[in-house]
Amino acid sequence: MTAPNPLSPELRGTLYERIGPAALRSLLERFYAQVARDELLAPVFPGSRDSSLWQVTLAKQFAFMSGFLGGPPLYHQQYGNPMLRARHLPFAVTPARARAWLECMQNALQHSPEIDAGVAAELYTALGRVALHMVNSGEAGRE
Repeated sequence: MTAPNPLSPELRGTLYERIGPAALRSLLERFYAQVARDELLAPVFPGSRDSSLWQVTLAKQFAFMSGFLGGPPLYHQQYGNPMLRARHLPFAVTPARARAWLECMQNALQHSPEIDAGVAAELYTALGRVALHMVNSGEAGRE
């Protein structure tokens, strides 16, 4: 088996460049549609039936993901350092919620034909590390 050609199109550029801003936004829209229906995740968003809350959340997630994936540092520019773990401390991020979050993302990726399968796998792997890092509670009662 030969190693992939480092100059092949699917390996060039940052994840942000390989996904593209339009496909990233579509992915996040699919993702939050999943989150809104998930029994473990939806309760984390008070007033989640209000579509304006989802739009704010989507905009912040897009800004974060842009920089996280090697694109423009929109979150830094608009909100400062993401301090991701600290921003999530008010919420019980249990292992079950982290898994549910990843399942929503995996489902959204599977329904994103505009994102190359290899790129989707690379993104999912990176987000798996983030989800694991975000776990701040093991208490089953707080799920």
